[in-house]
Amino acid sequence: MLWQKSAGVDAIQSAQTRELVRDLSDTLAAFRETTGYGRGIAAPQIGVLKRVVFIRMQPVGFCAPLINPEIVWRSESTMELWDDCFSFPDLMVRVSRANQIKVDYQDDRGLKQTLEAEGDLSELLQHEIDHLDGILAVQRAISPQAFSTRAEWERALRR
Repeated sequence: MLWQKSAGVDAIQSAQTRELVRDLSDTLAAFRETTGYGRGIAAPQIGVLKRVVFIRMQPVGFCAPLINPEIVWRSESTMELWDDCFSFPDLMVRVSRANQIKVDYQDDRGLKQTLEAEGDLSELLQHEIDHLDGILAVQRAISPQAFSTRAEWERALRR
């Protein structure tokens, strides 16, 4: 299922969509409580092929669902980082992402919003929106050697 593209959400204020947003928020909170990390989750990660992500990012203070998000602009400048994924919690992948992006989405009231992000929030949004397009971090690896277990990364590679 993670390799499939998600469908758009038409009924944003429906009970089904509200339930999905609640489930994403609760699942992310439980994962963070168990592991100590986790900033975002996409609907395909809980078995729902809908274009919804939930972000809870501190200290930026951004906590919200993004419904039907689309990246409408990317900076030419990029950053390399070790990416981790809720779906593969023990795997780290070295990827390249745009430093800055602009995302159009709808909020949980159905209102159109635009979010300009850079740094950590930018890379997180790119990762989660990739999930909606059926793209996993392993497909974004910068080389065949760009993989590490989380334990190895924590021990030797963390910078």
